[in-house]
Amino acid sequence: MWTWFYKLASPPAVFRTAGRLAPWFLGAAALAIAYGTVDGLAFAPPDYQQGDAFRIVYVHAPSAWLSLFAYVSMALAGGIALVWRIKVGHAVAAAAAPIGASFTVLALVTGSLWGRPMWGTYWAWDPRLTSELILLFLYAGVMSLRGAFEEAARGDRAAALLAVVGVVNVPIIHYSVQWWNSLHQGATVAKIGKPAMAPSMLWPLLAMLLGFMLFYGGVLCMRLRGEVLSRERQAAWVRELMQARSER
Repeated sequence: MWTWFYKLASPPAVFRTAGRLAPWFLGAAALAIAYGTVDGLAFAPPDYQQGDAFRIVYVHAPSAWLSLFAYVSMALAGGIALVWRIKVGHAVAAAAAPIGASFTVLALVTGSLWGRPMWGTYWAWDPRLTSELILLFLYAGVMSLRGAFEEAARGDRAAALLAVVGVVNVPIIHYSVQWWNSLHQGATVAKIGKPAMAPSMLWPLLAMLLGFMLFYGGVLCMRLRGEVLSRERQAAWVRELMQARSER
């Protein structure tokens, strides 16, 4: 029953699986993002309050969601590596960190661009913005810790521990608009009851969210293959793989 779980401890199996999944993830991501972009920019009607400025949500909201999703997946991989001593977990966490940090930067930049016409400023020390900025610092801390030790194993453990502890910031980001007075608008899709968006605006947003998640999965698979090769470069299976490729 748990055979699939223990296969995650096998670097060769993870390397092969990631290689098979990456093209499918990226291909599906391209289709979903293409549909969401065209439908969201060309066919979705302007918002009755924000006008066409609302269309930045088709990049901002998926980026913000992926910044949290990537962090949780990074922390989960690090936690698995700490508890079950599965070294591939550290490789997954190392591969996920730069991707999640990139989504966080994109969320902050697009949010600032939206905030200028809506709030009159690019930045306000709003609870949602501030906690999202802290998330970026956590990503930077995890990546810095991993390279701060001469012994790679100690760096992996320190980075994983910080990632797990930092998960406490994820619900703070999500619920900040409910817990404190916030300029940021409340949830319009992930809420109890009917979403507050019209279907013509909602479907391209959901397509962009799906596309961003698939893109994350594809890039994660590609980076994971590189991490596995780097960490297992002295292993016999890697030498055999390199020799087989050189003979082609």
